[in-house]
Amino acid sequence: MVQAVVLFQEQELSIRQLERGDVDLLVKWLSDPAVLMYYEGRDRPHNTEMVVESFFGDQGSGEARCIIQYESKDIGYIQFYPIDEEEIQKYGYESYHGQVYGMDQFIGETDYWNRGIGTRLVRATVEYLIAHKGATKIVMDPQVRNERALRVYEKAGFSKKKRLEKHEWHEGEMRDCWLIEYDA
Repeated sequence: MVQAVVLFQEQELSIRQLERGDVDLLVKWLSDPAVLMYYEGRDRPHNTEMVVESFFGDQGSGEARCIIQYESKDIGYIQFYPIDEEEIQKYGYESYHGQVYGMDQFIGETDYWNRGIGTRLVRATVEYLIAHKGATKIVMDPQVRNERALRVYEKAGFSKKKRLEKHEWHEGEMRDCWLIEYDA
């Protein structure tokens, strides 16, 4: 059996690379209406084919797709990547000369919500991206209405930079998002 590649560990929290055997986990999480309310949309429950296409297709250069573990239990998903030219333009970083990374994540096991794990995860990932990937800014674009996630990100040192009008298709409509930034 091949040992999972752990990218980093901080006490009982760790991040390991996504593996083919994780398809069923992602299907479980991405068919849970509580998770879909914030990630992908309740009108888009994922089946195996959708998960394989979305999570195991082409990866961008430098992109990492990972499983979040807490006390050795798989509880969620995180990805991070250098932002591409389209995002550089959209977010207004054309004249910025540092390394900008984007990240997205969700805790799929709802029993692990509201326990401070998300804040620890985001802080640990930021530290990893700065120390190991040379990130000088880290950005995310959560929906404006996702106040719980925004509180987590602000506790982890992110600040709102600009409102992105009608930025993300979610549950049948274009939703506003915040561009939030961590400046290393």
